[in-house]
Amino acid sequence: MCSAGTEKNEERYVHATNPHLEYMKEDFLYHFNLGTATHDLPAMFGDVKFVCVGGSPWRMKEFIKYIAGELGLVSPDGEYPNLCEETDRYAMYKIGPVLSVSHGIGVPSMSVMMHELIKLLQYAQCSDIIVVRLGTSGGIGLKPGTVVVTKQAVDTMFRPQFEQRILGKPVVRGTELDADLADELLECGKEHSEFETIIGNTMCTMDFYEGQARLDGAFCSYTEEDKQKYLDSAYTTGVRNIEMESTVFAAMCKLSNIRAAVLCVTVLDRLKGDQVTIPRDVFKRFEQRPQNLMGNYIKKKLLSYQKM
Repeated sequence: MCSAGTEKNEERYVHATNPHLEYMKEDFLYHFNLGTATHDLPAMFGDVKFVCVGGSPWRMKEFIKYIAGELGLVSPDGEYPNLCEETDRYAMYKIGPVLSVSHGIGVPSMSVMMHELIKLLQYAQCSDIIVVRLGTSGGIGLKPGTVVVTKQAVDTMFRPQFEQRILGKPVVRGTELDADLADELLECGKEHSEFETIIGNTMCTMDFYEGQARLDGAFCSYTEEDKQKYLDSAYTTGVRNIEMESTVFAAMCKLSNIRAAVLCVTVLDRLKGDQVTIPRDVFKRFEQRPQNLMGNYIKKKLLSYQKM
């Protein structure tokens, strides 16, 4: 049975480690169109306990509608306003203790969103936050539709790290995710008999085509044999799926004292091809699977809180 944890320890607060924030009279979160001087962030977001992020604005709106129904918090008028509607970069929705935010595609877009999300959660004085990325991915050696709970987020050399340039110099950060949270989510996944949930490493790339060893991009300088050898090596190291955001997500959550996880459904097996050719209705059913698993987890977690 999905445990979702029951122990209650000392409150764990989000911690943005930038010392310069302390001396700012106000902070405007430009890409969210929210600010410390223009909005009462503790009143708006102080009760948030779960943050789910995903690439598509549409998907994250569908998730908040789904979770509202699961928690019995359906809006009487059926409206779920975008809290970032004045900007076209990201979308944000909230119902009860759940926040749903889009992050776009790729490391840069995820990074920008996470900087502002982390500050938002700190300014709102949120505690005991769980942040989970819900997404789609290419599987390696897995049946399409399998949900992967990420054990480690690794780079294209299969290292559990995220590297970026700061002031022109390389800075490497660890990408460890919360192991207990991953185990709890895996247990919740076992309750969904209509799909398989497994745990494995997730490889994060900077590109959808060459970076993922595809043969169908505008450019390709390697053979199919090269591709298969690389993907086989990834599988041998424990990689079970490929996407484009997990390393920066994991690194930033770790730096901010946030319990975090990644849940991605696979939409093809990369050992058998490069193109996503499943029918659109099947794709939509697949992308709901991480949402359903997370909804199950949130309900059980809230129930455990009520028993304390």
